[in-house]
Amino acid sequence: MTTPMTPRQRIRAAIAGEPTDRVPVALWKHFPGVDVSSEGLAAAVAGFQRRYGFDLVKVTPASGYPAEAWGAELVDDENEHGTRRYEARPVAGASDWRDLPALDSTNSVHARELEALRRVRAAVGDDVHVVQTVFSPFTIAKQLYGPDIVEHARDNSRQVEQGLEIIADTAARFAQDALAAGADGIFFATQFARHDLMSELEYRQYGLEYDLPVLDAVRDTADILVLHMCGPTPMFHFVPKYEVDIVNWEDRETPPSLHEGWERFADGAVLGGIRRQSLASGTPEDIEAEARWAVQHTDGGRRLILGTGCVTLVTAPDENIRAARQAAEVLPEPSPA
Repeated sequence: MTTPMTPRQRIRAAIAGEPTDRVPVALWKHFPGVDVSSEGLAAAVAGFQRRYGFDLVKVTPASGYPAEAWGAELVDDENEHGTRRYEARPVAGASDWRDLPALDSTNSVHARELEALRRVRAAVGDDVHVVQTVFSPFTIAKQLYGPDIVEHARDNSRQVEQGLEIIADTAARFAQDALAAGADGIFFATQFARHDLMSELEYRQYGLEYDLPVLDAVRDTADILVLHMCGPTPMFHFVPKYEVDIVNWEDRETPPSLHEGWERFADGAVLGGIRRQSLASGTPEDIEAEARWAVQHTDGGRRLILGTGCVTLVTAPDENIRAARQAAEVLPEPSPA
């Protein structure tokens, strides 16, 4: 029997493709209402970790927090994702992009999130990785302008790119400050690396051009970097350009499959295998079956972190979340490299 590992050791071994004592598991969620204060978010994240004992702690701030830092107004939306609704956005037209101020951690929203991170770090201890959620610059641009950001960028490319430079600089600074506040790494989330939203040429222009400097700002100091490609039809062939340790996408809802992504991303671990809807409305038996499926499709669970393709829905019952965590205890040990 393999010697028991700490969560930190388990994640590092999974990334390296080395033997682990069991398949690591990671789930995260929004905590609507309480997540608008440092104390509330930290207590919720730490409580979630104490309750289930995951192998990776992702700090998930209130949705839209980057736009809030620039003055967006948001309110609780009472939806299954736990996200908020925009009441006002700071960018109304093309001329507003050049007037965006560069932000640092003295602004109240970033200061709030960094304080929450410090509290989470102190609460969960050093044996588990803590990663801070950082959105891609173009994702933040959508938060600032609205859902029609792609069409807006096509019509106002120069002005939007001026804004993206400011956003990328701010995001990079926040990522650096997050590491200084106790994060081990960054969970970098992009919502636009998708064939159904823009062309590959456009993603190179508005996505990669501004994403990579954010990650480069922390690449030498972060212990782990996670890439999350949100939504259907991800541009998965761009993953190598990000040079991350873990890649997460909605593998049970959209190509590539978990197995295909696992084969294509050979330099680290894939995070997925369980449907969000199974967690929300399935049975514990469904969850265990999907966990077994994931292990079978990743060479016995090598380079696999069991989880979902995005946030756990707030409607997911305790018994299903617990089933995902406990599945790792009954699955066979991952195959050696």
